[in-house]
Amino acid sequence: MRSGSWIINLCLLLVLSSSATAVQQETTLFRIGTGGVGGTYYPIGGLVALAISNPLGSRLCDEGGSCGVPGLLAIAQSSNGSVANVWAIEASKLESGFAQSDVAYWAYTGSGTFRGKAPVTNLRAITSLYPESIHLVARKGVGIRSVRDLRGKRVSLDEPGSGTLIDATLVLEAYGLGKEDIRAEYIKPVLASKRLQQHQLDAFFIVAGYPAHSVSSLTEESGAILIPIDGPEAERLVQKHRFFSRDTIPAGTYPGIGTVPTLTVDAQWITSSTQSERLIYQVTKAIWNGNSHKLLNNGHVKGKSISLDSALKGIAIPLHPGAERFYREAGMMAHSD
Repeated sequence: MRSGSWIINLCLLLVLSSSATAVQQETTLFRIGTGGVGGTYYPIGGLVALAISNPLGSRLCDEGGSCGVPGLLAIAQSSNGSVANVWAIEASKLESGFAQSDVAYWAYTGSGTFRGKAPVTNLRAITSLYPESIHLVARKGVGIRSVRDLRGKRVSLDEPGSGTLIDATLVLEAYGLGKEDIRAEYIKPVLASKRLQQHQLDAFFIVAGYPAHSVSSLTEESGAILIPIDGPEAERLVQKHRFFSRDTIPAGTYPGIGTVPTLTVDAQWITSSTQSERLIYQVTKAIWNGNSHKLLNNGHVKGKSISLDSALKGIAIPLHPGAERFYREAGMMAHSD
């Protein structure tokens, strides 16, 4: 009996091991590089991952279940932001990621802040997501009313590898300031927010779709203010760098803050040319499924700005063939002969 039981248990173990292996083989992992947890990339990335996932065992879409890609398990990963995501995709450490439109273009062409580096020619676009606003957050009572007032102040420009660091540097230069003119720090917005509350920092930059959590909590709890980025300096930036647009953060977006003029760039979802056409076609189709749109609309304020109508807005790198196939089928691009 003991010998028979041992054989039965061994058979069961082999069956279970075989089943587990089969599940692993049939599940496709798809990582999405986002940004810091205090920004907008991270929560939006979580919603996108949920929308395109349809792991084994899930209910079918027409049965009220997931409308994602069958067998796909998507995961939103926190990262240092746009630049870090570009390099991770290039190194095959991520299947996809979010990046600012300017960062994606510079990386692909080896220009701008990527000058002197080999162009990342395998970058491909899946879709444009939403506009991101440059926030300059300052502590009350330290005499900061304009960008020029940052001279000599303790200012965080975000971490190396972030698109915010690039844009913050451009904004400072437009107003006649260099990093040597401020007491620069390079930390994530969540930590910068805490240090500002503790009077260990005077201001910080964050590029994010509004409302950004780290900014909301500050303006509500400690009366931090937003500094306008406008005037001829901002206009020259728009003229020189076409990926910038003029915009305003509406009054009431943050507690106690009125309308704030600023600049925006587009957040884009990018991937690598090494990803299969079939997979990226399915991923693109899944994110524009009607149920996915409801999920985005109800999950985050900025999700309401994600629209198929603007899916191709501001894209200056090639589309992935799988995404291009979807947009052609959707009638958004002319069919080639």
